[in-house]
Amino acid sequence: MSNRPSTPLLDKVQSPADMKSLSDAQLVQLAGELRAETISAVSETGGHLGAGLGVVELTVALHAVFDAPKDKIIWDVSHQSYPHKILTGRRDRIRTLRQEGGLSGFTKRSESPYDPFGTAHSSTSISAALGFAAARDLGGHCEGGLGDAIAVIGDGALSGGMAFEAMNNAGHLKKRLFVILNDNEMSIAEPVGAMSSYLSRLYAGEPFQELKAAAKGAVSLLPEPFREGAKRAKDMLKHMTVGGTLFEELGFSYVGPIDGHDMDQLLAVLRTVKARAHGPVLIHAITKKGKGYAPAERAQDKGHATARFDVVTGKQAKAPSNAPSYTSVFADTLVGLAAKDPKICAVTAAMPDGTGLNRFMERYASRCFDVGIAEQHAVTFSAGLAAGGMRPFCAIYSTFLQRGYDQVVHDVAIQRLPVRFAIDRAGLVGADGATHAGSFDVAFLANLPDFVVMAAADEAELVRMVVTAAEYDAGPIAFRFPRGEGVGVEIPVGAKPLEIGKARMIRQGKGVALLSLGTRLQEVTLAAEALAARGISPTVVDARFAKPLDEEMILGLARDHEALITIEEGAIGGFGSHVAQLLAEHGIFDSGLKYRSMVLPDIFIDQASPKAMYDVAGLNAKDIEAKVLSVLGVASIGTQRA
Repeated sequence: MSNRPSTPLLDKVQSPADMKSLSDAQLVQLAGELRAETISAVSETGGHLGAGLGVVELTVALHAVFDAPKDKIIWDVSHQSYPHKILTGRRDRIRTLRQEGGLSGFTKRSESPYDPFGTAHSSTSISAALGFAAARDLGGHCEGGLGDAIAVIGDGALSGGMAFEAMNNAGHLKKRLFVILNDNEMSIAEPVGAMSSYLSRLYAGEPFQELKAAAKGAVSLLPEPFREGAKRAKDMLKHMTVGGTLFEELGFSYVGPIDGHDMDQLLAVLRTVKARAHGPVLIHAITKKGKGYAPAERAQDKGHATARFDVVTGKQAKAPSNAPSYTSVFADTLVGLAAKDPKICAVTAAMPDGTGLNRFMERYASRCFDVGIAEQHAVTFSAGLAAGGMRPFCAIYSTFLQRGYDQVVHDVAIQRLPVRFAIDRAGLVGADGATHAGSFDVAFLANLPDFVVMAAADEAELVRMVVTAAEYDAGPIAFRFPRGEGVGVEIPVGAKPLEIGKARMIRQGKGVALLSLGTRLQEVTLAAEALAARGISPTVVDARFAKPLDEEMILGLARDHEALITIEEGAIGGFGSHVAQLLAEHGIFDSGLKYRSMVLPDIFIDQASPKAMYDVAGLNAKDIEAKVLSVLGVASIGTQRA
C-alpha cells in the first residue's frame, strides 16, 4: 500500500454522483489523482495503459457534466475505460483487471450499470449510442433509465466503415446524440492564421455561436507538444470542403478541435452542448496517448499494452521466452519467402505489430498494406490482389476475421481466389477474454466449398503451413495458430509444402485413436503418456487439415479402433463435426464405433490464464485422459472392436 499514490479527493468518489458538488478546480485535482491511480493499478496488473491516460480529463469531465448511468457513455473498443471504471464504483477491484474472476479489461454490461454497452471490437460505439437515443425517443426502458447517449471514439476507430455508416444514419435520423472524437494522432500546427480562420468558421454556425467564448482560448488552445506534425494539419485544412467539415455534411454539428486535456475547455463545451443540442453533435478533442506518464509518452506505442511494470522506471516485468512466438515464426517465414517470390504481399487491418507484419513492412514496404481498422476492406482488397496475379497473405486475428465474413464468402470463396488467410490468436487467448477468443474460424471457414483450412500443432508445423499456403494457387487457404510462444521444437530449414489434406501419424497404438487439430496436440501427447502408464496405448494423429479431411486416415482409424476422439480448440460445428459427417456418410456408426468430439463448450469463457480457460473448456491433458477412460470403460480396456 505504501507505494500507492496519495488520492485524498478520489478517495471520496464512490460514484459519479459524488463529483457533482466538486468545483472545477477540484475536478482538475481529481483528474491528476485519477491518472496516478490508473498508472499504479496497471503497474500491478498489466493491461492497456496509454489509451486510458489519454482520456483522464475527458472521463472526469463527462462524469461531472452528464448523469450516468441514465446517460449512456459508450467507450469504443474500451481500452481507455480503466479511469471510467475507477470512478464508477469499481476502484476496490481495479487491481483485479484482466485476471480470473476480476474486472474485464473492457466495458461489460454484466459488470456494472455504468457500462451500458459492452465493447472490445472497434467502431461500434456510434451505432450503439444511436440505438440508445432511438430507444429513448420511442419510450424504451432499461437499467438506470434512458437519457443522453454519448459515444467516445478514437481517430483510429473512426477509420472503420461501421462508424461512418452509423454517422450517416445518425445524421438522417437527427436524434440528439453526442460523439466525442478522441483524436490522439492529429497535431494542430502552424500556420496559425489558417487554423484561426478554420476555427472561426467552425464556431460561427448555429447553434453553437457562443462556444467561441465558452471554449476559451480556442485559437491557441493546444500546448506545444501538439504543434508537431504541421503537414497533417495542413492536409486536414486542404481537404475540408467549403461550407463545412465532413461531419457537418453527414448531418452533425461539429465542435472543435479542443484540447482534450484542458478541463476548462472540456467542461465549458460539454455543458454548453448538453444544454443546447437538439440533433447529433460531434466534439473533436485532441489528446495525447500516454499523457502524464513519461515512459508511456516515450514508448513507440505510447504504452498501448504493457506487462506489469515499475512505476518509477517504466520497466516491464516480462517473463523470459523459452521459444519464439508463433507470430514471429509466421512473420519470419513469410519474410523469407517474400525474398524469393516478388508476388508475395501482405495485408493487415491496423495490426502490423500484433500480426508480425511490421517485419515484412520493414523489408518490403511496397508489398505490405496496413488498411486501417477495416477487415471487410482488407479481405476484398486481398481478393483483388489475388485476382491481379499476386499472392496475398491476409493476416488477421481470428476474432477480427469475424468482421469480414461476408467478404470471405462472397468475394473470396465463391470466386475461388487464392487469398492466404494467416489467422493469429486462434483458440483461447487469456487476459482479453471472450471478446478476443479465436473460437469460430474453423467452423465458419471449413463449411465453405473448396476452402483449405489448416491448424498448426507447433511452430515447425506453422512454418510448413506458411510454405504450403505460399505455393497453393488453386483457391483460398487458411492456417491458424495461437497467441504466445511455441513449444520449443526445431524450426525446419528449407521446409517443403504439405500434401493438401494429409494428416500425420504421431504414435501408433490400439483401442482408442486421438485425432487432434491444432496445438492441443501437446496436451493430447501428455494424456497419451498418462494413459500408457495405465496400460492403455492410444493412437495419436495430428490432423493438420480441418478441410479437406484425410478421409483415408480417418476411416482407417475408425476401422481399426474401438473408439475415436477428436480434439480441437474451436467451437461446436468445426473439425469434429466434419469428421462425424464423414463417418456417418460411410456408415461407420452403424457398426458400433464409439465416437466423441472434444470442443470448446457452448459458452463464452471469461478472462483467466490460458491454462485456466482450457480447464474450464475441458481440453487439458487430464480432461482428455478422463474422456478416454470414460469412453472405454474399465471393462473395455484392452478390448478392440471387431
